[in-house]
Amino acid sequence: MDEKGLVILYTGEGKGKTTAALGLVLRAVGYNRKCLIVQFGKIWFTGELLGVKKLSPYVKMIQGGKGFVKILGDRLPLSEHKKQARETFDLLYKEVTSGKWDVVVADEIVGAASSGLLPLSYVVKLIKDKPEGLDLVVTGHHASKKLINMADLVTEMREVKHPYQKGILAKKGIDF
Repeated sequence: MDEKGLVILYTGEGKGKTTAALGLVLRAVGYNRKCLIVQFGKIWFTGELLGVKKLSPYVKMIQGGKGFVKILGDRLPLSEHKKQARETFDLLYKEVTSGKWDVVVADEIVGAASSGLLPLSYVVKLIKDKPEGLDLVVTGHHASKKLINMADLVTEMREVKHPYQKGILAKKGIDF
């Protein structure tokens, strides 16, 4: 592949960051590109897990984490979340630098860095060390100025209206 790989950042407080990344993967599969999705902090079943299996052998998804920190009944010590985030990062870094993939999505890595589960320097290293032709997508809340400056494309999701405001909870097949 001769083209320069892009660094794409989906951030913001609104919903749609992971969905945008998955849409990009779907488009890449249309061109027979090999895609890896590594999710930080996500451990439960979501529709995308089964959906991605249907895109095999072009897409592989790995969930790494112990769940979201201090929400949804989390009682684990922060040290456990940090340990898992670093293990997930090590796996991600090895895969990114392997040369096996055309597109890699590091889902929720930005949030892992902004919340202190991972040092920001890890994400910076991942971006700097990625192969030239690899498109790297990073997602998550609270992107730092440093990551924004390093990215080729930045989209910020901003909540304008949310069904939760009307008491409508997350919907299977839409939100998870």
